[in-house]
Amino acid sequence: MVVSIDPEQFRPSADENPNGPIIPMVVSLGFPGMGKGAATIQEETTRLAFDAIRAAGGRPRLVEYTTDTELKPAAEVFDGADGIVFLGGADVDPDAYGYTGELPDNLYGIDRRADDYCIDLFREAAARDVTTLAICRGSQLFNVAFGGTLFPDIENWPLHKGDGNPLFINEEVMLEPGSKIAEIMGSEVISVRNGHHQAVDEVAPELRVTARAHDGIVEGTEHRTATWMIGVQWHPEEPGADLDDRRKIFQGFVDEVVARTGDNSGNDDN
Repeated sequence: MVVSIDPEQFRPSADENPNGPIIPMVVSLGFPGMGKGAATIQEETTRLAFDAIRAAGGRPRLVEYTTDTELKPAAEVFDGADGIVFLGGADVDPDAYGYTGELPDNLYGIDRRADDYCIDLFREAAARDVTTLAICRGSQLFNVAFGGTLFPDIENWPLHKGDGNPLFINEEVMLEPGSKIAEIMGSEVISVRNGHHQAVDEVAPELRVTARAHDGIVEGTEHRTATWMIGVQWHPEEPGADLDDRRKIFQGFVDEVVARTGDNSGNDDN
């Protein structure tokens, strides 16, 4: 039995800035094999991401691609949107990036329909030059959407993920000088909250690497020609993440959205 998360808690809130920019938040609230533990993580990280966008002055709007639910057409997702965020979740289907090797035993939550939906949204965001933040699974799909590939299971994943107790760990990563994420964080070496066993392999031609772990694994990317499209492999929205780092990333994203839309008026919606 697949556990799913109640979407009602992610509806518009009276606590948000009524004039803030509209930010679609793309996330699955239920994927194949999601048990109670995974549902708890997904619910917590999604809620904290929504809270962080509101704290930064934005108005987050749920766009879910939960398994077997109706998918919102891209035109509706971007109608009135000032920026877009892709959150974490299950593994990406290896077929989505042409992987032909032996599949690892620890793949979970594979849903090709969900992958294809997110890939289409990424391409649409680039075509529209919409300010975009992609986190963990989102950053992996960001790479796949523009022709990159993934490691379906990185060999030295204990550097990037706990054994379940805890699942998320702190990890030091190096940021590329002059990259957008380095500017946001104000440093070229940071400690992040990580928990992943898949990672970027071949970097998409349209992306550049902006962060790496000590073992060389790619931890961040940005689009080469779009104004502001950033992917981070780590989880600033995880409960154990540094609060100041979380604020910097989400505030930096919302500040960019506001700067590009020209004011803080956003768009009126329900």
